[in-house]
Amino acid sequence: MPERRSALYAGSVMHRRLRPREHRLRYSVFYLLLDLDELDMLARELRLFSHNRLNLFSVHDRDYGDGTRASPRARIERHLQEAGIDCGGPMQLLTMPRIVGYAFNPLSIYFCHRRDGTLSAILYEVNNTFGQRHSYLVPVSPDATGPIRQESRKSLYVSPFLSTDMVYSFSVVPPCEDLTVSVVARDAEGPLIVTELAATRRELSDATLARAFCAYPLLTLKVIAGIHWEALLLWLKGVRLQDRPAPPDRSVTLGRNVVHDR
Repeated sequence: MPERRSALYAGSVMHRRLRPREHRLRYSVFYLLLDLDELDMLARELRLFSHNRLNLFSVHDRDYGDGTRASPRARIERHLQEAGIDCGGPMQLLTMPRIVGYAFNPLSIYFCHRRDGTLSAILYEVNNTFGQRHSYLVPVSPDATGPIRQESRKSLYVSPFLSTDMVYSFSVVPPCEDLTVSVVARDAEGPLIVTELAATRRELSDATLARAFCAYPLLTLKVIAGIHWEALLLWLKGVRLQDRPAPPDRSVTLGRNVVHDR
């Protein structure tokens, strides 16, 4: 049997706010890296995972993109083509699955490859707690090496303590044995908030899913509860609330590459 491109990544996420009041938290997480061409095969072969159906772990197409059950691969390929980005190779989604039917993903990431297997673009899909969703699509140079560094202006209101007048800086080591993702939100005064994910690859199997459920019970519920708890702590620290603007007209913001390490 050929080796699956899909995998489970276990690790931790760190959030740090730098000003006007310093605030930091870290929590353990796991993500699934799902090759979009393997979704139905995974659902057939794994007893604990389903696609568009209730299970202990599941992924539903309507949790992403425009909220419909349209093919996620076709939707991402359309965004890539509209941006003039080469596509046609493997496409992998890094996301937290539904656990017992519930999920909330502050950030899901699509790794999009060319037909020769090289990475052509990364799409960062952001959800806020107001039921809104927006994506940031950034091309990747064919000769990119080392951590991939990208940036995009912020378009979607996410935290009630952060305005949209900011820029996201991304630094990504794509999935291999290890995976790291760093997102720095900057305003006119410089870096304001830093988020970092560091995780290690594990085989995606019923055994690893069962262990993940025991190690991270009801993870997705804890994520949404934690978001509201940390918001309360920031408010108690005196951090000022920001007005929520209307959502952006377009569903995707196009970003750009910055200097790559070599």
